[in-house]
Amino acid sequence: MTFFPIMLSVWILTIVFMAIMLLYRSRLSRDEEDQLFLDDSFNEQKKAQAAIAARVEKVQPLVKGSELVAGAATLFVVVYFAIDMYKNLFSI
Repeated sequence: MTFFPIMLSVWILTIVFMAIMLLYRSRLSRDEEDQLFLDDSFNEQKKAQAAIAARVEKVQPLVKGSELVAGAATLFVVVYFAIDMYKNLFSI
């Protein structure tokens, strides 16, 4: 098996994993309020918002890690294609 299909498979998997993590984080944080309403149910809302924030903070390192890995994989693919184009261009 050649290197090219393996490289593209790993790159696609890292991009898909990053997309899944970003979607999961946005799904968690969609119910998060950006305003505080001071009424009788303030304590309940505060607890719910704290729980949402805790879950988002828990998944945040995975999101950042997946972004870094996907970025590194993308850079690797771009450099691979640049080197391949250079070799093909000057191989005459």
